[in-house]
Amino acid sequence: MSVIDAGRMQEIEARYPEILHRSFRQRFGALMIFLGVILYGIYAVWFFDLPKIVAEAHWERVGIYLSEWVSYDVQPEFRVSGDKISVKYPRFSPLGDDPHPDWVTNNPDGSLTVSVSGSSRSVTVTKTQAILTAHGVTVPIDFTGAAPKVLGSEPLPSWITVYDDNILANMGFAGDVSISTDRVKIRKRFIGWANFVFDTHSPFFDKPASEVISLIVSGPRLEPDQSNLSLAFDNIWNNGAWQHGDVWTKLFQTIVMAFLGTLLGSLAAFPLAFMAARNITPNRLVNQILKRFFDFLRSVDMLIWALFLTRAFGPGPLAGSGAIFLTETGTLGKLYSEGLENIDNKPREGVKSTGSSTVLVHRYGIMPQIVPVIVSQTLYQWESNVRGATIIGAVGAGGIGLKLWEAMRTNANWENVAYMVLLILIVVFLFDAASNALRSRLMGTQNGR
Repeated sequence: MSVIDAGRMQEIEARYPEILHRSFRQRFGALMIFLGVILYGIYAVWFFDLPKIVAEAHWERVGIYLSEWVSYDVQPEFRVSGDKISVKYPRFSPLGDDPHPDWVTNNPDGSLTVSVSGSSRSVTVTKTQAILTAHGVTVPIDFTGAAPKVLGSEPLPSWITVYDDNILANMGFAGDVSISTDRVKIRKRFIGWANFVFDTHSPFFDKPASEVISLIVSGPRLEPDQSNLSLAFDNIWNNGAWQHGDVWTKLFQTIVMAFLGTLLGSLAAFPLAFMAARNITPNRLVNQILKRFFDFLRSVDMLIWALFLTRAFGPGPLAGSGAIFLTETGTLGKLYSEGLENIDNKPREGVKSTGSSTVLVHRYGIMPQIVPVIVSQTLYQWESNVRGATIIGAVGAGGIGLKLWEAMRTNANWENVAYMVLLILIVVFLFDAASNALRSRLMGTQNGR
């Protein structure tokens, strides 16, 4: 084993001081950052009072909303009047104006049996009782008195809740049953989207797909002055429940808003960026004024610009396009000017040395370097603005955002919300794929290069 004397140690320390004589920041910097993150996390938990929020949150609503995205319900109401049990369906029922569902059975004794979820969960309505069957238990309920009353021994099953004048039976995802005096209301849930193609007012409603195709191809005209194909398209486009025509029109508005706002913003930002770039325009005052102008435009959020413009021009896609235009002028102006300031000056100086004009110097000395960056950033902003246009539509700037907000406000049309969200996701995915493909081609990285 070799031994290093004091002189040799001093020589090594002098040669590698950055390793052997590290500063406090170098030695404990990573630990301090880690402790800072932990302390910030603790502060955030205290500031937002996360334990209280988690404890008091209505987590059950998450399942309810998600189920309503992929399902619909039918709510028949059974009333007892004398010796007769009448069935009433809500207005605009998914079953149409004269429903006769196969899950409602007329029994020989005059009672009605509703299959909520097969034979395991059902409700039989007689003139005096509602007999509930679920989870292997049968519970009769008398609803002829001042308030409904559960008949039988205690305790009640966990899926039955008794209120002052109402009894609620939870049948799980399949639905529920509400019982009050002389009335039984059932909510039966089905997977899927009701009447997505044809609404209840269409002559094609409730017909099998094979029959609809047969009518369109070779069947007799359902409307004397219109072909069945034209009639089918008109019924789909003007579907009263799903409003396909309005939704797709608003979606197209959103795409046009994003395209127009980005295009105008890029056209405005391009010449301004040359004046903001220090190496192109050697005037510090002009540089600073334009850069602060870009900062102002992009510091005001697109949503705020949309609020201003909807007050000035009224609601509609013009306000949305204007909001995107103002925001993109600031954002793209900053990106373009920074790209110009980072170019290699040698090609520019070479073109200038030939005695070329300023326009030619910019064309051949600058543009070949900056065009891929400009196009790449513009395409990315365009794809991003498709999402942004959806948000600003909710404040009246037009597009599908306003339609989405209206559907959410009703708190009852969550399947329509899911439909529009799915359309937005598809559009964003397609635009993202197209934008990436164009950027790759322009940057010369296609085919793995």
